Amino acid sequence: MTTTPFISRKGMTRRGMLGAALAAGSGVPLAVAAGPAWAAQAAPAPTAPAATRLVLPGPTGPYPVGTVQLHLVDRSRPDGIAGPGHFRELMATVWYPARNVERYPVAPWMPAGAFQAFLADAGFSELASLGPLTAGHVGAPVRRSGRRLPVVVFSHGAHSHQGDHTVVVQELASHGYAAVTVAHQYDTYTEFPDGRVAVPHYDRQAPTLPGDFAADLRFLLDCVEQLAAGRNPDVDHRLLPAGLLGSLDPRRIGAFGWSKGGTATACATLADERIRAGLSLDAPMQMKPPLTGDLHRPFMMMSAEFTRATDPEVAAFWSHLRGWRLNIQAQGAAHISYGDNEALFPQVAKLFGWSGQQLQDVIGTLDPDQAVKIQQAYPLAFFDTHLRHRRGHLLDGPSPAFPAVTYLP
Repeated sequence: MTTTPFISRKGMTRRGMLGAALAAGSGVPLAVAAGPAWAAQAAPAPTAPAATRLVLPGPTGPYPVGTVQLHLVDRSRPDGIAGPGHFRELMATVWYPARNVERYPVAPWMPAGAFQAFLADAGFSELASLGPLTAGHVGAPVRRSGRRLPVVVFSHGAHSHQGDHTVVVQELASHGYAAVTVAHQYDTYTEFPDGRVAVPHYDRQAPTLPGDFAADLRFLLDCVEQLAAGRNPDVDHRLLPAGLLGSLDPRRIGAFGWSKGGTATACATLADERIRAGLSLDAPMQMKPPLTGDLHRPFMMMSAEFTRATDPEVAAFWSHLRGWRLNIQAQGAAHISYGDNEALFPQVAKLFGWSGQQLQDVIGTLDPDQAVKIQQAYPLAFFDTHLRHRRGHLLDGPSPAFPAVTYLP
């Protein structure tokens, strides 16, 4: 449950939307779900109702899912914020099809310290017990078959965290992909192995531009290549799951990202030919410096509020796509509709008694169940087509299974 600061089509910021919802009486849940960027206008929190954990929908693939965290340091990039002698430090997580999971614990949606910091910034620490669990089992052995695993790397949005699209990530893993997410330091909530908790940094000098995110993705590709070659990139040399080393295919790598992470995905795909196919989830495509080159590899855009019709930057990026390209839009989708928010917000709404209108003010009018199925089906179909050469028909045109999805010419 995350937020990206931007101006909506009606000229109202997401923070302003929170204020309007609070005035209508929605109170706690919007601020909890939105995170610190919305918290400034939050009303005092009432006592949270007794509730079980929030639940993420399970993946639909045939394989159970394993996961492991990596502690990475990019020694090619000095960290001016941390001071002399420090380099860009990142946490990453690998999700993969597992051989068996019975003896391995289930991973939380966010590490406990990061989740507590996320809620503390929003002013609702008492809700920490509601954090959802994932389908990933920590340290489970990798399922090995005749071929190496295709790889997809993921970039999150501004002031967000690497788990904010777990629905998509674990869906890919359950269908035989290795999905690698990264926490973009200084613009995220994450936790390091020594217990340090990182939160978004609002210093203008912090490396948080889409280009910085893209550099993180390219470094992540270097780490994927190390894993593929049988080397452990974790700086603490922690034990990796059995079968992970040598299981990734560096010749079949895709990338996707949401919001600013989608822009970063476009930047990285343009700059690095190791990315064979790129996917953006409602990205503003505000690139600095402006885009100059063309992209001849496959790229797909899933639009919601940032569209070619309303945003010149998005239209300009589309015009530079010279290879296979596709732009779809789910009618009624909001900016946050292509992520875990669609699964989590309706549950929070029930806990706190939102009206249907209050929920729609946050997640749009797209049916939440349909939204979850869209984000499970379309990224998988895209990467299956371009990384596995498994030609399906979902991307050919409108489907009766997804009536909200339109194909933009």
